[in-house]
Amino acid sequence: MRLALIAHDEKKPDLIEFAQNRQDDLEHLDLMATGTTGQRLIDATGLDIERKESGPLGGDMQIGAEIASETCHGVIFLRDPLTAQPHEPDITALLRICDVHDVPLATNLASADAVLDELLEQLGDEPSRNG
Repeated sequence: MRLALIAHDEKKPDLIEFAQNRQDDLEHLDLMATGTTGQRLIDATGLDIERKESGPLGGDMQIGAEIASETCHGVIFLRDPLTAQPHEPDITALLRICDVHDVPLATNLASADAVLDELLEQLGDEPSRNG
């Protein structure tokens, strides 16, 4: 089961805290992330995460390609709804490809827990919710 982790700059600390709180659960999944987010998560948790390019350099589109090829089973994308993003068309395309391929997408912490719990259930694992 493969999960993508993405966060805008203002939301990176929230995603890191989420990953630290749910680290035992995340270890059961194959993780990928956009560049900077991935490195910050690796530094904070030691999780094994495949890093794509940063979002503005095509990382969102690389993850979209994984969704289209059915090798990504869920996305946690903590978006900053209060700040305009220069690569908004890429973000919109990623959200759309999740809808087209019926891939669970979390855009806030409450839905992130739900997506992670669902993927773990599909694996037959019980969520630990260490946080």
